[in-house]
Amino acid sequence: MTPGISQSFGQYMRMEQKLTPQLIQSMSILQLNAMALENRVAEELEKNFALEEGERVKAETNGSPGDVGTQDQNTGDINSESFQRLDRLTREYGSDDARGFANKVSRAAMVGERDAKLDAMANAASRPESLTEHLMVQWAVLELDDETRRAGEAIIYSLEDDGYLRVHLDEIAADGRPPLDEDALAVALEMVQRLDPVGVAARDYHECLLLQLEAQRGDNKIEQELVRNHLRDVVRNRFPAISKATGYSVGEITEAVKAMQSTLHLHPGYTVVDREIPRITPDVIIDDSESGGGFDVRLTRSSTPQLRISHSAVEMLKDKSSSKEVRDFVRKHLEAATALMDAIKFRRDRLLVVAERIVERQADFFEVGPEGLKVLRMSELAEELECDPSTISRTVAGKYVQTPRGIFPMRYFFTGGTESSSGESTSWDSIKSSVQKLIEGEDTKDPFNDDQVATLLNKSGIDISRRTVAKYRQQLGIPSSRQRKKF
Repeated sequence: MTPGISQSFGQYMRMEQKLTPQLIQSMSILQLNAMALENRVAEELEKNFALEEGERVKAETNGSPGDVGTQDQNTGDINSESFQRLDRLTREYGSDDARGFANKVSRAAMVGERDAKLDAMANAASRPESLTEHLMVQWAVLELDDETRRAGEAIIYSLEDDGYLRVHLDEIAADGRPPLDEDALAVALEMVQRLDPVGVAARDYHECLLLQLEAQRGDNKIEQELVRNHLRDVVRNRFPAISKATGYSVGEITEAVKAMQSTLHLHPGYTVVDREIPRITPDVIIDDSESGGGFDVRLTRSSTPQLRISHSAVEMLKDKSSSKEVRDFVRKHLEAATALMDAIKFRRDRLLVVAERIVERQADFFEVGPEGLKVLRMSELAEELECDPSTISRTVAGKYVQTPRGIFPMRYFFTGGTESSSGESTSWDSIKSSVQKLIEGEDTKDPFNDDQVATLLNKSGIDISRRTVAKYRQQLGIPSSRQRKKF
């Protein structure tokens, strides 16, 4: 019998979970930090004429009657013809661009305010001088032949921000148009290395340090000997071995190393241009309670933007004389504005609840410091708040908390751990803090090794192995006992 294929119709019941656009937006807003939320709100204010900033609206309401009259007059100028033109632009050029352009025009027309982006650009700090610009100013005043000048410019443009030249000269020569002469590059390299800052255009640490030592006045033959032949032993703190190989005393070597540490720079490029450190804006502030005892938790202003629906947009929707295109246009923007406000409220409520739980569970941290951290897992808090652990993860992602003990990432307070001999839970960060305190209080002439640190912690009730101590020590940036030893 030949097998056949048949089709049949039937009804089946099943349950499935789908993410609505509103829920997707709520999750997206939830994981934004304070600065990102400010940028997002600013973009929405520019795009959506139905959305207004609460404080700005209040300030405008307190303005002169003439200003208010101008707003109403401009609002009346937006007729159905304008919306028909917008609809045509949307079809021709894409919804996002056209809508953004139309909203900017309509918002500026209705509110009569200045362009916020232009104001921000006008008030922004000027761009700092780069290392390349700093060197090119010096290179331009030197008397050089054309080939050497071109070779030097190629070298300068090949430097990294820290001042090192990590590209081979033959590669620079081949990339030149026309190709550069390698002899000219060698001559130019020596001249570039004499520019300020000293040590720039070095190809490794040895060359960088030697260039700086050679430029110093006075006798530094011990320092040069250490850099040329014993730099690895210096890093490993093997001063007796260096003394045996060179004939210099341990005291002379110690003083020479101190002199190098105080006068030499491993990254000379950063002495000219500061590395840009991102600004941190806390989302939550935790302060000592004014009533005494406990802590107060509040959100920063950046995390609680004051938004409201535009009154003029509501009036336009209620106006029965407006065409269907006008009302549909306004309704779409009103729905988008409402959804954004709901998402921000969800973020604010969730962030505040999580921060309050952190204060409850990590009260010892605020009293005694990092050694008071308790075990707190996101899964436990998610179960307590009846949500998914991913929601807690999104809530704390990229967020910072300002506390009486400094500013910390919110993730810092979520940590695993172990149980002490007394049955009390101890977090990994608390154990790290204990390791650091033990090492800070050691005798520098006879520092603790990892075995000794593990033994001392075990005696205090913390069950930890030597391997774990070594791992935590490396994470804390603490050298080995051999490197910490002072002679």
